[in-house]
Amino acid sequence: MIPSIPNLPRLATGISGLDDMLQGGFLPRTANLIEGAPGTGKTTLGMQFIHHGIAADNEAGLILTFEEFPIHYYRDALGFGWDFQHYEKENHLRVVMTSPEVTLSDLQRLGGILEAHASQIGARRVLIDSISHFERISSDPVTLRTLVYQFINVLKRLGLTAVLTRENPALLGETPEDEEDLAFIADSYIMLRYVEIESALAKALLVLKQRGSNHARDIRQYQIGATGIVVQEPFEGAQGVMSGSPVMTMRDAFQKAFFASKNRPPEKS
Repeated sequence: MIPSIPNLPRLATGISGLDDMLQGGFLPRTANLIEGAPGTGKTTLGMQFIHHGIAADNEAGLILTFEEFPIHYYRDALGFGWDFQHYEKENHLRVVMTSPEVTLSDLQRLGGILEAHASQIGARRVLIDSISHFERISSDPVTLRTLVYQFINVLKRLGLTAVLTRENPALLGETPEDEEDLAFIADSYIMLRYVEIESALAKALLVLKQRGSNHARDIRQYQIGATGIVVQEPFEGAQGVMSGSPVMTMRDAFQKAFFASKNRPPEKS
């Protein structure tokens, strides 16, 4: 366990190993980017963050989705034992399906739909699933970064702590350079990766940065189980094989997965 910094309020994710890496959870009114390939558990992590806020901390939450219908979140959450439909009936949750275009237009005026939902239930947490859909508004990186920056600022103005998911097109390996720009806008940046170890795929997690706070910098394996995501201990000593690479230690394999081409250390806060 890394040393804690006292007197800093946190919003726990409910994922004990991850909360330990984050020194207790996300700082309030921050934007927290979760990036990974399909199937790595980005949405599950976000839903677990929302569920824990409601069930453990009495903090209402929003889910803003640009692709899936609300029924999909009800079904997937119920698979982990989280009754999102019940939470909605009790005014602890809103699941809103919209589009980036409509959302941005809505946020440019006071009293928009998102603000109304947040106010009605007193929301403190929001899952944005997924920020990747903003890319269809503009292919220009500067314009895209400006739009996302404005969007994040509105979420903070509403008093929300946000989890933003983003797709990584690479099944194995690091984020392409042209997609790294948005990561600098976020207050924290968590990468989820598939890694090939002894001819089997494992899942690995790294907290690349957490602005305003220290954080663990090791790479840890995680699993998606019956009650959600479970983050395990750092990898030590075992032999592993990365796809297309010679035999290396498991730790080296995970370093290779996250920093394949640039060979750089995680960003310091």
